[in-house]
Amino acid sequence: MLTDLFVIVIYFLAIFCIGIYAGRKQNSLTDYALGNRSLPWWAILASILAAEISAATFLGAPGEGYHTRNFTYAQLCIGTILGRIIVGRLFLKPYYDYKVVSIYEYLEKRFGLLTRRTASMVFLISRVLASGTRLYFAGILLVIAYQFLTGVTADADQIVLLYIAALVAISVATTIYTAIGGLKAVVWTDVLQAVVLGVSMLSALWVLFSHIPGGWSSISAAMNGGDDWKFFSWGTGEGLDFLQQGARVLGQEYTVWAAFLGATFITMATHGTDQDMVQRMLAAKNSKAGTRAVIVSGLLDFPIVIIFLFTGILLYVFYQYNPANLPADTPQLHVFPYFIIHELPNGIRGLLIAGLLATAMGSLSTALNSLATTATKDWYQGIFKPEATERQLLRCVRWGTAGFSLLLILVGSITAWYVVHHPEVRIIQIALGIFGYTYGSLLGIFLLGMLTRTRGSDSGNIIAMAAGFFVIALLTELIPLPSSWQQYVPEIAFPWRVTIGTLVTFTVGFCFRKRRLPMR
Repeated sequence: MLTDLFVIVIYFLAIFCIGIYAGRKQNSLTDYALGNRSLPWWAILASILAAEISAATFLGAPGEGYHTRNFTYAQLCIGTILGRIIVGRLFLKPYYDYKVVSIYEYLEKRFGLLTRRTASMVFLISRVLASGTRLYFAGILLVIAYQFLTGVTADADQIVLLYIAALVAISVATTIYTAIGGLKAVVWTDVLQAVVLGVSMLSALWVLFSHIPGGWSSISAAMNGGDDWKFFSWGTGEGLDFLQQGARVLGQEYTVWAAFLGATFITMATHGTDQDMVQRMLAAKNSKAGTRAVIVSGLLDFPIVIIFLFTGILLYVFYQYNPANLPADTPQLHVFPYFIIHELPNGIRGLLIAGLLATAMGSLSTALNSLATTATKDWYQGIFKPEATERQLLRCVRWGTAGFSLLLILVGSITAWYVVHHPEVRIIQIALGIFGYTYGSLLGIFLLGMLTRTRGSDSGNIIAMAAGFFVIALLTELIPLPSSWQQYVPEIAFPWRVTIGTLVTFTVGFCFRKRRLPMR
C-alpha cells in the first residue's frame, strides 16, 4: 500500500502546484472565469474530456458494460458528435460576438432580463443537483478502500458517515485550488487529470485481460448470450403496431433513435446552454478555437466510452471464472471499485484511485467554477451590487466557490444515504436523468433566440419553459397522472427527456413575438 499512497500523494502535490501557479496575476472576473481568453484549444479539449468523464462515468459506464455485456450504451456517442458540431457552428459565435462571461447574458440581450434570470436560476439548481449526485460516486472507492484496510464491517448508517467524510475531503481539496486559480487552474489541472485517467484505465484493461485464464478464447466462451457484444439496437418489438412501437422505443435508453435524436439534444443542452461546459470554450482565443476543441472532444468520446464498456465486460468474464472473489450482494456500481481495491497490484491500484479522484475533482472543479461565476455575474453584480469593483467581484466568486462546495457536499451526502438504503438503484440513469427535467427548457429558449429573429418574448419564454418542464414531469410520472390517462401516456427513458422538453418549449415560445418599441 505504500506504493499506492506514494502515487496518490504525488498526484495531489501536482494538482495543488498547478492550481496555485495558475492563480497568479488575476485582476478581474474575466481573468478568473475565462482565463483572460488565452488558453490553447488542446488544453480546453482535455478539460472538456476530464469534466464530462465524471466519477459517474468512471464507475457507471463499466457498471453498464458489466450489466448489459454489450456496447449499446456507446450508440449515444453518435449524438454527442452531432450535438457538438451544432454547438460549435451555432452557439459559440454569438457568445463570442456579445463577449459574455455568463452565457445567460446572451438571453438578456436577445429577449430581456426576466429570461436571463430564469435561465440562470434553472442552471444553478440543475447543476447543484446533478453535480452533487455525481459527487457521491467519488466516495465509493474511498469507502471500499477504508473497509479493505481496516477490516471494519459497518452498518448502513456508518457507511453513510464514511461517504460524508470522503466527500468532504475531496471537496475541500478541490475547492482550495479552484478558488485560488480560477478557470486556468481548472483547465491545466484537467490536462493532468485526463492523462492520469487515460493511463489508469488502460492499466486496468491490461490487468483484467491478463488475469482471465485462457485469454480471448475464454472471453468468447463466457460471452454467449443473445445480446452479448451487441452495438446497435433499434428498440422495436415483433407484433406491435406503429403507436406501440413508438411507445416501446421511447421507453428504452440505448437505441439508434436515442443516439441520433436523444443524445444530440442532450449534447446541445449540456455543451451549448450549460455554463459549466461553455465557460471552457469561451476561454479560447476565438470561436474557431473553441469550436475545434468541442468537436474533437466528441470524436474522442467514442473510443473512451468503448474502453469503459469493455472494462465492464471483462469484469463480468473475470468474475464468471472467479465467482468466489466477488461477494454475492455486491451492487453493480461497486463491482469495478471492488476489483480495483481487491485485485489490482500495488502501484496500479494507486494509479486507478488517482484516476477516480482525477475524474471526480475535474468535474467538481468545473462545476464550482461555473456555479460561482454565474451567481456572481448574474445575481451579485446583476442585482445586489451593479457598481461592484473587480476586487469585490473576485472576492465574491471565490467565496461563492466555497459556498457551492458545501451545497454539493449536502446533495452528495443525501444521494449516498439513498443509494446505501436502496442498493438496487442504477444511479447512472439518475445522474444523467436530472438534466432531462430542466435542460430541455433551457435549450428550447436558446434555440428560439438563435434560430429566429422576432419570435419569443421575455414573459412568453417563462410560460414556454414551464410548459417544457410540465410535459416531462407528466411523462416521467414526477407529476402523477389520473389513472384513466396512464394507458395513453408512454413513460420515456432519460435520453428522450431533453428532446421532448426542447420541442415543447420551442413550440410554445414560438407562439409569442417580441414587442417592438415605438419609434420616436
